[in-house]
Amino acid sequence: MCLIFVLSTLNVNAQRISKNKKAVIASVEKHRSELIDVSDQIWAAAETAFNENTSSKVLADYAEKNGFKVERGVAGMPTAFVASYGSGSPIIGILGEFDALPGLSQNTTPEKSPINTGAPGHGCGHNIFGTASLGAAIAVKELIEQGKLKGTVRFYGTPAEEKFFGKLWMVRAGLFDDLDVCLDWHPSAETKADVQSSLALVDFIVEFNGQAAHASGDPWNGRSASDALELYTTGINYYREHIKPTVRIHYHIQDGGQVVNVVPDYSRLWVRVRDTKREGMLPVYEQVQKMAEGAAIMANVDYKISLVSGIYELLVNRTGGVAMQKNLEYLGPITYTEEENAFGKKIQEATGKPQVGMDSAIRPLEETLEHPGGGSTDVGDVSWIVPTIRLRTTIAPKDTPWHSWAVVACGGMSIGHKGLEQAAKALSMTMTDLFESPKLVEAVKKEFKERKGDTVYKGMVPDGPPPIAQNK
Repeated sequence: MCLIFVLSTLNVNAQRISKNKKAVIASVEKHRSELIDVSDQIWAAAETAFNENTSSKVLADYAEKNGFKVERGVAGMPTAFVASYGSGSPIIGILGEFDALPGLSQNTTPEKSPINTGAPGHGCGHNIFGTASLGAAIAVKELIEQGKLKGTVRFYGTPAEEKFFGKLWMVRAGLFDDLDVCLDWHPSAETKADVQSSLALVDFIVEFNGQAAHASGDPWNGRSASDALELYTTGINYYREHIKPTVRIHYHIQDGGQVVNVVPDYSRLWVRVRDTKREGMLPVYEQVQKMAEGAAIMANVDYKISLVSGIYELLVNRTGGVAMQKNLEYLGPITYTEEENAFGKKIQEATGKPQVGMDSAIRPLEETLEHPGGGSTDVGDVSWIVPTIRLRTTIAPKDTPWHSWAVVACGGMSIGHKGLEQAAKALSMTMTDLFESPKLVEAVKKEFKERKGDTVYKGMVPDGPPPIAQNK
């Protein structure tokens, strides 16, 4: 009786899926080997922010090969591009990233083993991210081409997410303004429709300028920029006691002086402030700027603060999340081989985690938390311009440390490839829902307007071009 019930349930699910959804699933499967090849090329290139020349070209060329009109070098960024197909409404966009992280070079082995020590690696799975999104766009494009769907599909190749937040300049250029809905996903150690927000962030550089002198012979003639830096970081660390638990402050000393016997006349610090809400982040940002002035006064030096960029928290869209959830549940969890599970367990052993292997269970749709943990993303800014539907898909073992060699290892082999395929299918199915149902598009837009309220989006980017030269 149980077997009959299960089979009948499967039959009901099979009947509920539209012909167009079956077609996009088949398209992803048809293109699977090519998509894996694209992902592997980007994985091997492993290019950091604004240096993603090969990665961007591989994706843009593949889009052109599949009939998209591609505009390269958009928003003043040589590695940013937009690939479009179709005409008219709705206009459904999908985001793709492809930048790597410095210092994470790794072989496809379950123990730390750099290909080139100190070289970059895809510790966030962006080689899979951009490729799966483009695979989904291609699947939908084929239905538009066949006359089975009407409207426009648009893929955004977005660079520099890990460091400079390239989407900010694409937002400033108005590249998302005419979208009806946008989709986005991120590699993960679990699979779910993502209905959690992220942390707002501001990214800035603090520089101190003093007077050099001999550290022993005549230190009284010096005004130490490193003293100012130390006073500033001390102030930040005392301030941590008096900020809300949702706030994060972290910094990286980029220049604290060059030699021990010279009073340094220059120092530089890279600082980030985050909070779950932008309105909570901004007062903390204002305070740490005042503290830089205080440190400069105490050390009798000059100071300068330069904004790099700032990003919003994600504006969640649960209506879109429900649609994504249904498609994930139809697809079901990824199935792994014994070898893949063993690979996952070895990674867990190497990183000090419980050895439970892979976990691709479809998580139930979560309640949206008011104050989530986690990181930040420039998708947040896009989500305040256009309603954005998000997804997470398993590409690494449970509890894997992110931004680590372990993610790089999985991203270049079959575990990552299976996550790529799953993401492309779920994304293309949800895009199909949007093309087929004007009512769904309107419902997604309605929630977007309600959640945004009377907030007026103001991007936090300095005047002038993107900081491409800073990463050369």
